[in-house]
Amino acid sequence: MRLRRGRPDLARYADRFDVPEATGDFAVTFLGVSTVLLDDGETAALTDGFFSRPSLARVALGRIAPDEARIDAALRRAGIDRLAVVAPVHTHFDHAMDSPAVVRRTGAVLAGGSSAAQVGRGAGLPEDRIRVVSPGEPQAFGDFRLTWLESEHCPPDRYPGTIEAPVVPPARAGAYQCGEAWSILVEHASGRTALVQGSAGFRPGALAGRQADVAYLGVGQLGVQDRAYLRAYWAETVEATGAREVVLLHWDDFFQPLHLPLRALPYAGDDLDVTMEVLGDLARRQRVGLHLPTLWRREDPWRSAG
Repeated sequence: MRLRRGRPDLARYADRFDVPEATGDFAVTFLGVSTVLLDDGETAALTDGFFSRPSLARVALGRIAPDEARIDAALRRAGIDRLAVVAPVHTHFDHAMDSPAVVRRTGAVLAGGSSAAQVGRGAGLPEDRIRVVSPGEPQAFGDFRLTWLESEHCPPDRYPGTIEAPVVPPARAGAYQCGEAWSILVEHASGRTALVQGSAGFRPGALAGRQADVAYLGVGQLGVQDRAYLRAYWAETVEATGAREVVLLHWDDFFQPLHLPLRALPYAGDDLDVTMEVLGDLARRQRVGLHLPTLWRREDPWRSAG
């Protein structure tokens, strides 16, 4: 942890909250951290589904569990009553802890690696609501096709390792080990393609030959890496897929509940200012759109690309 106090001021980046609002049935909605809803009006897919957002004190000193009231409130606010799939990008608590509760409420399946399956089992999901995916093999959900590709968590991974037994909440935050970290490629019958990179880690060459018009790029802890790492991360995600629009995820303080205004993670654990400086320069030089999503708003980043 770093000793610098305070946190970045999001007002500095007000002009980046400019993803076009969706005007048709197809929309992407940012719901905090790396939770992203993709909905075409018939089928909906959700990454993570993390809404409880327990306080830092609770995470550090106690046991944590899904907050049923906060989950219900978030689903109502986002207009989510049915989902085809919930896909955690890895299994730290701020991604996967609430996933089974969302699955139960929406008729979805929980899809991911063996660690995600253990989170589902610990929460009491039946096996027919759990799907362990094979890396590189597309899975169809309505007109969506999702492909999970192996990736890495951004360093440092505070809870490394795979989950070998069901996690029964309430549990210590450390029980939610990282498990399998994924790059999730999204293809839709409309021709839209996207990359959801929930953590700011990468495997060199893992996305070579893959294509995405839009990259939803996790940036948590990215601002405390050296600048060579930031440039490599951009190259292995945005440049590798040819994305022309980039929407940043995992920049918000996930210890603050969603009914309060979003704020950036504190300097003690990240530095969004550095991230915006370096990625902003790369985006400008490569003529790539760089955006921050607006919480709860139905957006269509492909309109920017068009």
